[in-house]
Amino acid sequence: MGAKTGFLVYADGDVPGLLREAGPAHLARTAGMMRLFYPGWEIEQSEGATLWDGVYPPEGTVYAASWPGLEVIGDQRVMIDFPSQLPEHLVAASIGRRLVLHAMHSVVDWLAFAVWEDGRLVRSLSLSPDSGIIENIGEPLSFELPYWAGERPAEVVPWPDEDAEPYPLPFHPLELGEDALRALCGFVLEGRPQPDDIDAASIRLHGFRVQDPHGPDPAERDAALQRAMEAMGPPRFFSLGPDGSLISNATASSCVVPGRW
Repeated sequence: MGAKTGFLVYADGDVPGLLREAGPAHLARTAGMMRLFYPGWEIEQSEGATLWDGVYPPEGTVYAASWPGLEVIGDQRVMIDFPSQLPEHLVAASIGRRLVLHAMHSVVDWLAFAVWEDGRLVRSLSLSPDSGIIENIGEPLSFELPYWAGERPAEVVPWPDEDAEPYPLPFHPLELGEDALRALCGFVLEGRPQPDDIDAASIRLHGFRVQDPHGPDPAERDAALQRAMEAMGPPRFFSLGPDGSLISNATASSCVVPGRW
């Protein structure tokens, strides 16, 4: 499982039903939504994406679309450990409608999702095997019940010649994450699609580069990272000696710097 998400959906009704009816999203309407949700930010139009691959945009990019009664915003900034702490202006925009947050990261098996109705948080869950249950607010939704009842235990595949360690959680967060995605939004990223699933690859989102004028300058941040990596020097490699001690091998003559050939 390797899916990652970080997006919001605002809807005047059932999200899957509205997505099924969504045609091309009007650019001017979507740009107006962006100005409301990112007040004072620098916003520049960029290449768009589909809903299927736009729910986890690159850092600094937002994929978004606005239709009558429905809005979608993909942004890594909504991947927060405590969904209940979503910025107030984003929650306020859900008055009179439903708001869904879905975020998961396959590298750490982390999942977070939340649902607001008319601006009121009714369900929030955030958990990972390393941190346990980070946030658990409201009653579990129907699609969660088999997981909490122990009917969907996580399958642990041990390394060769090793015993399987019990998974730290009663179920795998990413499996629940896919079921949450289907129940709340009508589609999945991984797993076997069902006949009534939405074809997320057929729905287009507009792309925008966004920058907080009060945040760090991306160029300065990248330069600082580059300086820090150069100051670290070349990597050293060790092997295990016969007595169990670490033996230093020859120092590498060069190191690979991400983002450079």
